[in-house]
Amino acid sequence: MNGKNWIVTGSILAGIAVAMGALAAHGLESWLAQHFPDDAQKRIENWKTAANYQMYHAIGIVLVGIVGGWNNSNRWLTVAVWAMFAGIGLFSGMLYAWVLTDIGWLVMFVPLGGISFILGWFGLAGAVVASVPAIEKSSP
Repeated sequence: MNGKNWIVTGSILAGIAVAMGALAAHGLESWLAQHFPDDAQKRIENWKTAANYQMYHAIGIVLVGIVGGWNNSNRWLTVAVWAMFAGIGLFSGMLYAWVLTDIGWLVMFVPLGGISFILGWFGLAGAVVASVPAIEKSSP
């Protein structure tokens, strides 16, 4: 995909993150208290963490689109954007699903999402380094 598409994708994911945060603030807590009375507070905190990390990385995806311009084939940017995208699914998506379902094995994928986020930011750094011309040493 080109930079324009990543900016659109990141913007949509950011909007969804806002909606997920609003859901946590307006109604989810009482639903969780009814269905999971023993750990409803922990679940709402996990939901908010998922929404926050989704927002950070949606902004990261927008940033990749901006850095890449409208048509950049830099492989580091490809790594960065797909890693962030995968991280949102694995980290935030699995936390959302676990909070709502209590299916324990879902949380096993959350650390993979965290690793994906890290790889995404390293990929973005690599893209910037690869695209900036080397600074020549100047002798005094």
